[in-house]
Amino acid sequence: MNTFAISPQPLTFEIIEEILENNARLILSDEARTKIQHCREYLDSKLENHSEPIYGITTGFGSLCNIQISSKDLQKLQENLVMSHACGTGAEVGPDIVRLMLLLKAHALSSGNSGVQVKTVERLLDLFNNDVLPVVYEQGSLGASGDLAPLAHLSLPLIGMGEVRFEGKIYPAKKILKQFGWEPLELHSKEGLALLNGTQFMSAHAVYILLKAQKLSKLADITGSISLEAYNGRIDPFLEQLHTIRPHAGQIETARNIRNILNGSKLIKKEGKKIQDPYSFRCIPQVHGAVKDTIRYVSSVVLVEINSVTDNPTIFPDEDLVLSGGNFHGEPLAFVLDFLAIALAEQGNISERRVYRLIAGQRGLPEFLVANPGLNSGFMIPQYTAASIVSQNKQLATPCSVDSITSSNEQEDHVSMGANAATKTLRVVKNLEKLLAIELFASAQALEFREAADTSPFLSAFISEYRSAVPFIQNDRIMYTEIQKTLEFIQQVKFDFPE
Repeated sequence: MNTFAISPQPLTFEIIEEILENNARLILSDEARTKIQHCREYLDSKLENHSEPIYGITTGFGSLCNIQISSKDLQKLQENLVMSHACGTGAEVGPDIVRLMLLLKAHALSSGNSGVQVKTVERLLDLFNNDVLPVVYEQGSLGASGDLAPLAHLSLPLIGMGEVRFEGKIYPAKKILKQFGWEPLELHSKEGLALLNGTQFMSAHAVYILLKAQKLSKLADITGSISLEAYNGRIDPFLEQLHTIRPHAGQIETARNIRNILNGSKLIKKEGKKIQDPYSFRCIPQVHGAVKDTIRYVSSVVLVEINSVTDNPTIFPDEDLVLSGGNFHGEPLAFVLDFLAIALAEQGNISERRVYRLIAGQRGLPEFLVANPGLNSGFMIPQYTAASIVSQNKQLATPCSVDSITSSNEQEDHVSMGANAATKTLRVVKNLEKLLAIELFASAQALEFREAADTSPFLSAFISEYRSAVPFIQNDRIMYTEIQKTLEFIQQVKFDFPE
């Protein structure tokens, strides 16, 4: 994919991933261009022939909705809105998420229900295509009137204000606009509100997290399989018959993945195994499977959201309606992001328990997975690190969506806190990535104390590729560098499960 046309047609996770991986250029489809122009012309006509106040278009915002604005100040109203709402603080949002915000905002505006100019959407695409990324901050959104503060920062460069990150450095937006020959836009009525109302900060985080979580869910089946082999575990808990009588889709999928990953292993068939394995091994299908089912459910909600119109008021040109409602409220995202954080925290929790079992000197493995424990501490402290991260994830899994706070002089008296749910779930998924890296680091080490050559062809190939990045640990060495190399390996590795 070299080019992708933004249109009212639905986006999918596969399309988004392909756009990001291939650095596809975004253009505006003819259909989107027509719809956007039609809505803008309708709104201009409406304002010429309509004397009644229209929220956010001829009035102030929030609790200032009762103050009517004169026609000569409508453009200034929108510019003031963007400037005054850019109150973000905290850490800078990562470039991948800012790209997603630009993509999702342009897509939402392409349906022709927001009253923006065509050139406003095109400028969003210009920023995306040229990797000119507005500087956006993590903190500031209540996830209710849309993501006001972060979307204001996203929008400032359109009017020649704020900052952008370009070629690894931060510049005043005005300087980079001049470099590209882009004139700052003059926002027309409703445009500032269309840009700032919406759930694209929450949605962009959700998409990014889900794309990562989907890969990590599969990777967890691989690291779990290596741990099972290294621990001399049993295949019985993964046999098909068990899962047909409790047919959760994720559970069935996980058990099948493990069977396929271990297909051809001599280790898994060896005699003399313990009668039962601990739950962190025996219940992999049930726990990993529940995580998969959660990811699927969350994906279904997020997919609806990214293909929705979430600004306010919403314009229906053909019905001659301008409706003020609450589509910007982030509750659907807040709930599922909290749910996802819980599931991902549990995925990391069971992973750390397997690491603990591997280093504990059980089932013929040396303590701390080194040949000379005592002189060598081996894998003692990687498990500490994993335990620390797991505990942090448990704390982060506390729901944000049960909280609310009054804002805008009580006009906005119930908020979702979905933005906080988004940023904390991002931390959880990044923590999970580290936990699976530590499990891979430890389980690959532990397998060397078995007949490693007798594992399955799939795992042999996978571990061989891993060993090109991270060696077997013979004696104590600086370990954080090996964990970092393992993390980089799992971020880059591509794999397909055997059938």
